[in-house]
Amino acid sequence: MLLAFFLNVTGKLSQESLPYILMNFLGGAVSCFASILINYIPFVILEGSWTLVSLWALIRYFRKK
Repeated sequence: MLLAFFLNVTGKLSQESLPYILMNFLGGAVSCFASILINYIPFVILEGSWTLVSLWALIRYFRKK
C-alpha cells in the first residue's frame, strides 16, 4: 500500500490504473488477515474497509473496460 501511495504521489502511477488498485487491494487484504491473526480488531476494521473500497474500485475498473 505504501508503494502504491509513493508511486502515485511521485506521478508514476495513476489512481485509476490497474496496478495501483491491485496493490491497494492486496495490501489491504494481507494487512487485514495479519490483523485477524494477532486479534487486533481496530486494524481488522481499518484494513477490511480498505480492502472493500479497493474491491469496489477493482469492480468499477473492469466494468469500464
